[in-house]
Formats: sequence, C-alpha cells, structure tokens
Amino acid sequence: MKIGIDISQIIYETGVSWYTKKLVENLLSLDKENEYILFGGSMRRLNDLKAKVSSFSGNYNYTTKFLPIAPTLSDLVWNRLHLFNIENLIGNVDVFHSSDWSQPPSHAFKVTTVHDLWPIKFPSQTHPRVVATHKARLYWVKKEVDKIIVPSISTKNDLLDLGFNEKKIKVIHEGPHLQDIPDEKKIKETLKKYNLKKKFLLGVGVSARKNTDRIIRAFELATAGKDYDLVLVGRQNTRVEKTKGVRVLGHVGDEDLPALYSSSEALVYPSLYEGFGLPIIDAFNLDCPVITSNTSSMPEVAGQGAILVDPLKIESIADGIKYAITHKKTLIQKGKKEVERFSWTKAAFETLAVYKESSK
Repeated sequence: MKIGIDISQIIYETGVSWYTKKLVENLLSLDKENEYILFGGSMRRLNDLKAKVSSFSGNYNYTTKFLPIAPTLSDLVWNRLHLFNIENLIGNVDVFHSSDWSQPPSHAFKVTTVHDLWPIKFPSQTHPRVVATHKARLYWVKKEVDKIIVPSISTKNDLLDLGFNEKKIKVIHEGPHLQDIPDEKKIKETLKKYNLKKKFLLGVGVSARKNTDRIIRAFELATAGKDYDLVLVGRQNTRVEKTKGVRVLGHVGDEDLPALYSSSEALVYPSLYEGFGLPIIDAFNLDCPVITSNTSSMPEVAGQGAILVDPLKIESIADGIKYAITHKKTLIQKGKKEVERFSWTKAAFETLAVYKESSK
C-alpha cells in the first residue's frame, strides 16, 4: 500500500506541526510493510521542510516530494477551485492524508485530521482569510473525505454539530510533546537565561483564545501580597499590559520549555477553546500542576489530573491558582496517572488502522 501524507505544516512550530512530526515518525517506525510518500509545499521554506524530514532517524520506507507551492496557492487551487489531483504531484497512492490547511482532490482513499473548529466557532477572533480557508476546506472534507481523524470527543461533537457523518469520524488522542524532566543543572541554566529569580506560574500561549487578559487578572487576585511572577511563553498575538510580576518571554524553544514547566508552581491554562490542549499533558509529564478550563476538550484530556475552572470567571481561575499552589504534590501525582493514557505509538497504531480501512 502506498500512503501519501501532506507534511507541509511541519515547519511552523505549532501544535499542528508537532502532531505532524510525531505521527509521521511513529508511523515510519512501526510500519515496515507500506510505502510512504511525504509531500510538502512551501515557497520560501523548502530547506526547512527537508531539514525536518532529515531529522527522522531509522531505516524508514519513505520518499519525499517537496515543491515551491505557497499556502495561498494551495488554498486557491485545492480549497476554492478544487482542481488538480494530488496524484499529479506525488504519483498514484492508495491513501492520501491531507493537512489541516488544504484539501486537494484525489482518487485515493482520503483521510484528514481536523484539529479544532476555532475559526468556525469563533470567527470574530480569527483573521477573515483563515476563516474563509477553513470553511472552504471543510466543505470538501464533508463532501469527499472517507475518514476524519479528530484528537478529542469534543472536536468530534463540533463536527457533528455541523452535520458531518459520525461514521466517518475517528477519535485518536495525541501524545505528549515534552517528556523528559531536565536535570538540576539545566533548570538552573534556563532560569538564569530568562532571569527568573522568583517562584512563578506558567502560561502557554499569548492570545485572546488562550484567555491571557483573564489569566493576568486572576494571577493578580490569587497572588496578592505574595512574591510570585507570571511567565507567559509563546508568540504574542494580543497586547499585554505592563503589570508588576508579569513576564512575557515570547517564543521559547523546546530545549528550554521542559525546564520552565518543571520549575513552575503550576501551568495556568484556562483557554477559551481547544481541540485537544497539548500543554496539559506536557505539564503532567513534567511534574507541573495544571489549572485548565471546564469547557471543550480540556476536561476530557485532563481527566482527574487538573483543577478545572470557568475560563470566563476571573475569580474561578484565581481560586484554581490558589488550590494548585497549596496542593502541588497531590496534583503532580494525579497528572502522572492521567498522562499514561496518551502516547504517540498508540496514536500511530490507530491511524494506521484507519489507513487500512481503504482495502475493506
């Protein structure tokens, strides 16, 4: 069986990028029977695509096809006009697994992953071009795709609300992004690098969707009279007011993130909406207590391992912070149990089972 996978988004250092990388790595590792064709399109970052694939280590059965195709062009040709079968670029395949950005026509058994429905559910908080792209793509996903993989029951329910066929949807949980707790030396070096001298709470993502404004207000309420910092990491997509104790570090690479998780008092992650919520299980893996939302996929992912709060109520988030600080050991133990439910090996096995449905 020949399996084509669009890995174009592997280069962007997002949750979707990590999903793509770890899924493909684990598929190649466990599947020695089938042939994989890894397709990637980018106008300016072809070398980055090649570098990401070259990081795969092992005796893997794959070939690559990288072409100078800009995301705007793939959106126009495949989502809007829906022309030009993917086979014209990668050859005949039995299965084609598309990205979450474009949906090319194909004669193959078509599989795609829908990570979340944020642009559709919250269009006012998303760039109009992104909303239009996802609407156009989902039209063809609904009409043509044979199997839709989603990372949570919550995202499955979002698709059902849009009239998608339940028989086509398969829930496959993701695995952790960050796994190994760094040693004491690495932690000290990282804290020194970012000039972190106080106890701190960690926020991952800086945007309206990540609820940054309410996190800051809840932090101020929960730590009044105490000497804590709030450390925010991630590309800044919303304005953050200069407030005492709030540190905005910007993008932090994977080499430093584990030290920040494992040395923080808690992850404060009351996001307004997530298709999965990868930072939750990363925190579980790194002995970091978690405060997260009682909405969308987050209760499903957190299980009994986190404090669930109302993301729209500052007082609820603040109460969650207070509890996490005073019950740190208990929450760490619960998180360790919950994270055992998630692995990339399991995700790859379940995804391969979806591919094999093409022969039924």
